[in-house]
Amino acid sequence: MVYPLLPAFITGVLGGGAVALGALDGAANAAAALVKLVAGRLADRPSRRGPLIVGGYFVAAAVRPIIALTAAAWQVVVLRVVDRLGKGLRSPPRDALIADVTPAPMVGRAFGLQRGLDHVGAVIGPLVAWVVLSRGADVRSVIMWSIVPGVLVTMLAAWAVTGGRRRYEAVGEPSRADAVPPPTASYRPLPPAIIAIAIFYVVRMPETLIIFRAQGLGIAVALIPLLWSAVHVIKSSTSFLGGAMSDRIGPSRTMWIGWLSYVALAAGMGLASSPLAAWVLFLALGVVAGLTESPELALVSAATGGRRGSRYGVYHALTGVASLIGGIALGLVYQRVNGATAFVVSAAGALGLVILWPFWTRLHRVPPP
Repeated sequence: MVYPLLPAFITGVLGGGAVALGALDGAANAAAALVKLVAGRLADRPSRRGPLIVGGYFVAAAVRPIIALTAAAWQVVVLRVVDRLGKGLRSPPRDALIADVTPAPMVGRAFGLQRGLDHVGAVIGPLVAWVVLSRGADVRSVIMWSIVPGVLVTMLAAWAVTGGRRRYEAVGEPSRADAVPPPTASYRPLPPAIIAIAIFYVVRMPETLIIFRAQGLGIAVALIPLLWSAVHVIKSSTSFLGGAMSDRIGPSRTMWIGWLSYVALAAGMGLASSPLAAWVLFLALGVVAGLTESPELALVSAATGGRRGSRYGVYHALTGVASLIGGIALGLVYQRVNGATAFVVSAAGALGLVILWPFWTRLHRVPPP
């Protein structure tokens, strides 16, 4: 309900610009980086995962409605940072929990299922926001009403982690439920695949700026929640496809196909000049998430060295810092030059990564694309 409205809220209601939008995504993800590192280390003990997950959802549910009371763009950025701290608490233990209870040949599909259901949830909220806006409510009211699903999801998370704990004990050894690998396992060199993934997050356009570009091409603010809901339908369906492809042809190849798709679509978004083109390209960009998210998580799972929580913490933290760098840099290009140039720059950076990836995989013995 909240996220797709933030660009219109910051630029239209609070008077912010493209740099503020880029910083919104980047700062929020980067601020969560430290929390993700700590949460990842804590999540090496399975007994701690449930409280971390529930606590993370509680923080987000409590903070998001407060955004409706802000009076300046920087206040939204601060609250969004706190919101992402909640995500930082819950993401590493959630991913470690999924990886622990999933047989190795099905890891890609398991994460595809998780990402797909996550995007299904992101379909419902924007549809509710669109209905409320179409009936005359303002943006602040919609943001305030987000407290209702926030409370519900926190209660659901408390129930879900209990079931996950029971599943872990059923497939593992209850007597070793709190066992942690030797400390030396956490000091293995950072996998080359994670470094490459972080580079992609530097050159990838923040979603707030993609929404802002769509508005600039003529899509009305009242329709943005509908567009956001539709793109999550695409993300959800392709997440299942991406997870299955990851298990079948390998996560490295699947992720590379997603990167190549991003190059074409980001360049198209830069050259677009009509609302119809914005609709088509915005929705098509949902395919990129489906082809990259679950392969990324599968690659990290294969490189955990026995400490899944810690490794997922490093992965989330590194991509968070990368998002900050890329979000501010692309926001500056967007604001000081124009949106079209920012998207072309993003596409060019991703193209360089696509070209170098086959050589990178051979050099570091990553399964080739």
